[in-house]
Amino acid sequence: MSSPTTGGTDDDGLVRLQKLLAQSGVASRRKCEELMLDGQVEVDGEVVTRLGTKVDPRTAVIRVAGKRLPPVSAHVYLVLNKPRGVVSTMSDPEGRRTLSDFVAERPERLFHVGRLDTDTEGLILLTNDGDFAQRVAHPSYELEKTYVAEVPGPVSKATVRRVLDGVALEDRPVQVSSFRVLSSHRDKAIVELVIHEGRNRIVRRLLEEVGHPVQRLTRTAIGPVPVTGLRPGELRELTRDELGTLLDAAKL
Repeated sequence: MSSPTTGGTDDDGLVRLQKLLAQSGVASRRKCEELMLDGQVEVDGEVVTRLGTKVDPRTAVIRVAGKRLPPVSAHVYLVLNKPRGVVSTMSDPEGRRTLSDFVAERPERLFHVGRLDTDTEGLILLTNDGDFAQRVAHPSYELEKTYVAEVPGPVSKATVRRVLDGVALEDRPVQVSSFRVLSSHRDKAIVELVIHEGRNRIVRRLLEEVGHPVQRLTRTAIGPVPVTGLRPGELRELTRDELGTLLDAAKL
């Protein structure tokens, strides 16, 4: 995410809170002052109503109406709609297409957050923030990932119940947060599932186990971040609200 400029900071790096809010795109300076006076702004868990309060824009945890405002930083946070056939690495000794092909023009040294199978398409995050990448990818932080799969149909109600009850795989059982059939015909069905886990090929293994091997798989969201509106191979920056939510989820 592009960082707001912080002209007018003190020698110690502090900046007036209403100025920081305005530069971060929250609202006009006057509206930001009104939000502060209305008790809508928190810094490090404390409501701040005194205009002119100064904060460190790099470290302060700021919330406006309960929503996290990401800190000023040189880090970038990108969403890529990874096409099928692209390897989820930044380089490949076999010469296959990789994620770096889509960010070759960017100056930052980027790395991916988690992975997608080569034959799976959809949302993957790229960043130069190592702590963020490690935490968002780690299952202990319970970020939900949403997938849409094309499978042989029809998918029965009994199968839906079985998936929701938990399915035993050869290593250990897998639980999903939700599972629903978007469409179901005699030869093809589209299903959507939400899962916390990141075990290797876990969605494919789960659906294979219940008799519906995946024919095509797309990750459509990570937490609050959707792939909607991005064509395969397209990039965008995380919005301020998306990044704030992910930073909270990762306890950063």
